[in-house]
Amino acid sequence: MTHSLVCPETVSRVSSVLNRNTRQFGKKHLFDQDEETCWNSDQGPSQWVTLEFPQCICVSQLQIQFQGGFSSRQGRLEGSLGSEALSKIVDFYPEDNNSLQIFPVPPAEVDRLKVTFEDTTDFFGRVVIYHLRVLGEKV
Repeated sequence: MTHSLVCPETVSRVSSVLNRNTRQFGKKHLFDQDEETCWNSDQGPSQWVTLEFPQCICVSQLQIQFQGGFSSRQGRLEGSLGSEALSKIVDFYPEDNNSLQIFPVPPAEVDRLKVTFEDTTDFFGRVVIYHLRVLGEKV
């Protein structure tokens, strides 16, 4: 049974926050299930989100809801276990729209993930994400 793996003990980091306004655009909005809030990155060539889980997990799916016009044409999911270096799990190719997009992930046992957003549709390299979900099972 797959379920959302992000929990209150999951430590998240983001590459940037628009105007450093974490109250309005911070990383916490990626996981709050609120349709009115979002993470809004600042400008730059490549934006990313890292997640450190309190235990080993087996990822099977990534779900992302972008704001149209502020999405990514190419993404990369990397993971690692313990002190290992990150290694690529899968590349994914989002569409530039507002719908919740689902990306299957080859089963990977990790305790750390990095989602990198490249080739953004915004001229300045900003990314806006309303929901980010990692689905799978705890190991």
